[in-house]
Amino acid sequence: MTPPVRPLHPNRVERAAAGLVRAVVAVPGLRRVLLWRAVALPGYWFATACAFVWGSILLGRHRTSHGLHIIHRLPRWAFGRGGTTIGAVYLTRDNLSDPVLAHEAAHRVQWRHYGMSLPLLYLAAGSAPLTNRFEVEAGLERGGYV
Repeated sequence: MTPPVRPLHPNRVERAAAGLVRAVVAVPGLRRVLLWRAVALPGYWFATACAFVWGSILLGRHRTSHGLHIIHRLPRWAFGRGGTTIGAVYLTRDNLSDPVLAHEAAHRVQWRHYGMSLPLLYLAAGSAPLTNRFEVEAGLERGGYV
């Protein structure tokens, strides 16, 4: 297994998130508890519900595909980059190609595994998609990063 690639120049928030992740991992058994299915899955459901409410409040259009609830036609300020997956909900304006949806479906699987720990882990992995392990795992080419 190759070691994780670290961002070249992490910003202050990314460094703080990475420090918090290291602190959590240092506590014996805490990582195991946070990744325990009985803890991670309710976090995934909560994140899904929050994202669904967010997209609905903003009057997005709903459809399903690739195991995702897709809420599209949202204002560009309502999500990051070309779209954002939170839980099982993909929020976007019009980024709906099959490869992108496959990429976002991989993020849904990550949410199911990590639950509410994912945002912190994602932030600690860095904002540069080419070095963010979650983006690499979801497929950089499918996500439109290469």
